[in-house]
Amino acid sequence: MLKPKEVCQKLGISYRTLQSYVKKGYIKPVILQSGKWRF
Repeated sequence: MLKPKEVCQKLGISYRTLQSYVKKGYIKPVILQSGKWRF
């Protein structure tokens, strides 16, 4: 599983863009009990 920062680096996008992709349903994160995202 990758942290959001690692996903952003691999895709060459910003964290805001990643949040937008998740909201639009392009990428689905695994949400941990702590509320953090993993991909």
